[in-house]
Amino acid sequence: MAAPSVKPSMPRRPLGQTGLRVSVLGFGASPLGGVFQAIDEKEGVAAVKEAFDLGINFFDTSPFYGDTKSETVLGRGLAQLPRDQIVVATKVGRYGADTFDFSASRVAASVRESLTRLQLSYVDLIQCHDIEFTQLDQIVNETLPALQQLKTEGLVRHIGITGLPLKIFQSVLDRVPAGAVDTALSYCHYTLNDRSLQALLPYLQEKQVGIINASVLSMGLLTHQGPPGWHPAPQPLQQAAAAAAAAATAHGVSLPKLAIMECVKDPAISSHLVGFSTRQQVRDNVDAVLQGLGLLPSPLQQEEAAALAEVQRILRPVQGLTWLSGLPENN
Repeated sequence: MAAPSVKPSMPRRPLGQTGLRVSVLGFGASPLGGVFQAIDEKEGVAAVKEAFDLGINFFDTSPFYGDTKSETVLGRGLAQLPRDQIVVATKVGRYGADTFDFSASRVAASVRESLTRLQLSYVDLIQCHDIEFTQLDQIVNETLPALQQLKTEGLVRHIGITGLPLKIFQSVLDRVPAGAVDTALSYCHYTLNDRSLQALLPYLQEKQVGIINASVLSMGLLTHQGPPGWHPAPQPLQQAAAAAAAAATAHGVSLPKLAIMECVKDPAISSHLVGFSTRQQVRDNVDAVLQGLGLLPSPLQQEEAAALAEVQRILRPVQGLTWLSGLPENN
């Protein structure tokens, strides 16, 4: 079968009840902060434009990524794009590995600082970053009301929460008025090695919350170069991921591509964030999503099917194995 001469467009899905439609593949901007390795900033800016040209309209960052560098580099990229055709998300509350401040005064200042770096007058989605690191009472009673105030001022349009332990989402959403939280960003829980987010999807849908899946590659676990040295995954999981990468290599296919192709199929999840810092990464991942959704044929379809079966077998014993994050009571 000949490849189509015109590449199909990147599908979009509704983001909860926000009225926004976001690309199934979202641009995760943490690599623009040099979080995983040093980057060429000019190439990073070009990658933002490339992503938009290939149908990605959702861009996610945080002041935490690269100590504000990610927001600054992303801002330079976004300056090339039509504001009314993109959805930009950033975060408040986390500013360093062990630096958290979810107070009303700090998050209000943080949003204004982020807007300056992003070269924007408003942000489409502001998210409380890794809320498991504070008392959830503070998120409910102080942080979210402060962000609602910024919403009335027109600085933010929608509000979300993010974190690793899945129990935090229900803990907050059960205690706030309907519509107080528009989105939930979960990471490392809807991947080849961990599908635990799946059990929470019906609850989040019932709450009419837009669902964002980040770290499809488990923060570098599901790559051929392996995770960064700071990765918190337990050794059995790291070893299984390395074996999965070797199995994919033996079949002549990409483990990251397999991971992305498998994750994007569930329509309950609005967008899947993948980290980018180069144009080639953007192109490869756009193709992976289109192929995963059956919109574009893969030239390695048979090899990928065989590799996926073996990778899933290797990862089965560590399926759902995770790590602690934040305060003990939030895990």
